[in-house]
Order: sequence, then C-alpha cells, then structure tokens
Amino acid sequence: PGSFIELLRNRSALAGLGVTSLTGLSGNVAIPRQTGAATAYWVAESGAPTESQQGVDQVNMSPKTVGAFTDYSRRLMLQASIDVEQMIRQDLATVLALEIDRVGLYGLGSSSQPQGIKLVTGINTVDFGAATPTYAEVVDMESQIAADNADIGAMAYLMNASMRGALKTKDKGTDTGAYVFEPGGTVNGYNAVVSNQVESGDVFFGVWSQLIMGMWSGLDLTVDPYGQATSGTVRVIALQDVDFAVRHPEAFCRGNNTL
Repeated sequence: PGSFIELLRNRSALAGLGVTSLTGLSGNVAIPRQTGAATAYWVAESGAPTESQQGVDQVNMSPKTVGAFTDYSRRLMLQASIDVEQMIRQDLATVLALEIDRVGLYGLGSSSQPQGIKLVTGINTVDFGAATPTYAEVVDMESQIAADNADIGAMAYLMNASMRGALKTKDKGTDTGAYVFEPGGTVNGYNAVVSNQVESGDVFFGVWSQLIMGMWSGLDLTVDPYGQATSGTVRVIALQDVDFAVRHPEAFCRGNNTL
C-alpha cells in the first residue's frame, strides 16, 4: 500500500493567485457595483451645477453543481492491498477541485457551468503576432489593464508549461541575452504561475483578487452501500456547488495568437 503510484495531474491554476473566496453562501447572491460616476461642472457666481447620477448594476452569482461518482465491488475491497474507499474519495475530491479550477478560466456560462474569465464580456485581449508572444506583447497586457485604471491590486501572469518553455528562450529584443521568462519565475517583473489547466497558446494576466469564487457548500461525499446491495457494490458520490464572477472585467487580459 505504501508504494501506491498516484496519477499525474494538472496543477491547480487559481489556488496560489489570490482569488477571492466567498464561502457558506445561501441562495442567489447579488453584489452591487458602481458603473458610473456623477459629473463635475464649473459654474459662474451664483450658478448651480447640473444634476448628475451615479450608475449601478449587480454582479450576480447562483449555485452550479458539479459532481462525480464511482462504483466499486465487494471483491475489489476484499482483495485490494490499499484502502479502496479512501483512494476513491481522494480521487473524486481532486477531480472536482480541478474541474472547478478549470471553469474559473474556461467555464461556458451555459450548460449548467459557471462562466470563466475567457468568456466574460469586457476583459482586455492582446492578439499575439505568433504562437510565442514578444516582450512588447506581454507588456501590452499590463498596459491595457493600467489604461483602464484597473491595476488595483497584485497582478500575475498565468500560462502552461509549454508557453513557459517558449518564453524562456524568447529574447526580449535581438541578442540581448535577456529572456521574456525571467529568472525567479517572473515575466515583466510580475509573478508567473504555470499550470497545464491553461489551454495551448493562452496567457492570462490580471488582478486575480477581482475573480470571485462563491461556494454554497463544502465537498459533499456520500457512500451508498445499499443501492446495489444484492451484488455487494458500493457507490461513492461527490457533489459541490460553486459559481464564479468578476468584479471588474477590465482587471484581466487574455493573450493568444488566434483571437
């Protein structure tokens, strides 16, 4: 049992980026957001400014359920050299965690999925000229966010291992000896997180605290030994309710050469 070889999996993309987590939610959630400001006017002596209004909308979140289950036989439990039920519980928990992590980036916002950053209306984009971006292009990602006044917190790049490899050999200019992926794991002076949850060609950059992950429950694990009791089969079921929302879409930028 101590020599059990675990599956190689993607590392979580969002875990270390400072995503905002809201836990223990109940019912649908509506977070008010200011979208417009009043207008300032210069007035003559004894004059009065024109009335103006602030604009307000809401960031809405509602629970979306992700689940998985596994059946295992009585004979497997008797013959296995490992704790089968514990292994299955751990696998289901990991599978759900990685799927929740993935939809934070790529969720469709339909088919019962949350909407991920890629499809959020209003995020910035940079169309790379080639599969591997230039230093100027990754800097442009920062500049677009700053131009929207959305550089309001700690920012970081996110990419997969193949993109990291390409940027490690991408010169910042011409024969400068300095590369886009910098020593210490940074790009353009910002932390660069690497996860194969990121799809080929994509580079994300942003203020990750602006991504909200809402959770209506912890991981619900149920062991059902009764549904197929006549055959001795046991079912382990995992369910979790989550949703994602973005406070300010302008705080994110996605780069790719196929936009």
